[in-house]
Formats: sequence, C-alpha cells, structure tokens
Amino acid sequence: MRFLPTKIHGLLDYLTGIALVFSPFFLWTTEMGADFWVPFLLGAGMVVYSVWTDYEWGAFRTLSMATHLKLDLGAGILLAVSPWLFGFADLVFWPHLVFGIFEIAASLFTSKEPSRRGVLGPNSL
Repeated sequence: MRFLPTKIHGLLDYLTGIALVFSPFFLWTTEMGADFWVPFLLGAGMVVYSVWTDYEWGAFRTLSMATHLKLDLGAGILLAVSPWLFGFADLVFWPHLVFGIFEIAASLFTSKEPSRRGVLGPNSL
C-alpha cells in the first residue's frame, strides 16, 4: 500500500540525505572508516539523485520515480546491513540500522507517480 505522497517523500529525501552526510560527525566516530563513509556517501548520493528525480522536488526531472524508489530501497538495505557487512557493528550500528529501515519503508510506501507538479517546476511562479 503506497500512501506516502511524492511531495512529502521529496522533502524527506533532502532532509535524510543531509542528515546522513552530517550524522557521522555528531553521532559517532570521525575516524574515516566504513562507519563514516557509508552514510556519508549514501546521503550525498541521495541528494544528487533527488535533484534529478521527476517529482515535485526535482530540479532536472530525468530520473523516474520508480527508479528513484529502487535506489532508495537499495541504499536502505545497504545502510541497514553495513555495520555487519563492513565489520564495524561493535563500534556503532543503531544509526545505520534505523536510517536504513527508514529508507526501506519510504521506498515501499511512497507513490510511484508524483502527486502534482509545481514545487520547483516550470509553473511554480
């Protein structure tokens, strides 16, 4: 059941992406290991592909929402399992797991079609 509108998903994309980029600095280590780079790179990537997504918050609108949601699902799975996959679960795992589950849920519950155009679109003024 996809009940989350793309307009809200888009806002969450940017907020989550920024939070993932900065969370290693505030929530745990800055030793520049996998525990740092996984959320940092996934967050930066999320912001980049959100800018290119064809939805209300997209600037260039070349990436379909269905593809965007698949990227979210993959990023969420990778983020959730990364502490065990990359061997840093003994240092930190809760933020990665929580953000990952959040991403997975967002990808599964968001509509595949934009609810309406206009936030950053050509008719927004």
